[in-house]
Amino acid sequence: MAMSVIMAFAVNAAEAPLVSIPTHDDFFDNIAKHCGKAYQGKVTVDNAPSSSFSEKKLVMHVRKCSEKQLQVPFHVGDDASRTWLLTKTGSGLSLKHDHRHKDGSSDKSTMYGGHTIDAGWSHVQSFPADQYSKELFVKHAIPQSVGNTWQMFIYKDKFTYRLIRQGREFRVDFDLTQPINPPEAPWGYR
Repeated sequence: MAMSVIMAFAVNAAEAPLVSIPTHDDFFDNIAKHCGKAYQGKVTVDNAPSSSFSEKKLVMHVRKCSEKQLQVPFHVGDDASRTWLLTKTGSGLSLKHDHRHKDGSSDKSTMYGGHTIDAGWSHVQSFPADQYSKELFVKHAIPQSVGNTWQMFIYKDKFTYRLIRQGREFRVDFDLTQPINPPEAPWGYR
């Protein structure tokens, strides 16, 4: 009898709707509306500029969308190593940075990111670094990144990706009024 109760609970839990709040759903849906489209961006703020971003073509591609996750590759020139993963978790939204090598294998610094800690807004969400990320940053001798917060803004005509921490700000704005041809799949994806 106990086993059948456990099995019934497991089946019902698997079929249960994902619990979320309106601002998280709206934010997720505002990005998902662009599924299949790609947009070019430019660095608009960088208080520690380097040519690795400012001199290259920057493209975001809302490539794959499900009810639970958005996969958004961020191409920097010919570098297709970065994919943003926005996931509904049931307690908010998670942002992870999936970094891959050209052969598809994971980079040593991958899957870092954060999780919402409040409702945010339908057009703006913040993702303070999670514990996994903090430990990864310390392990790889970049402890200054422990204080990272990533932010994403989605409006009718603009998408913004922003990184902030004490003494550091980096921001890329993408023009949503001018879709471009989508790039090839990011490294490690089909």
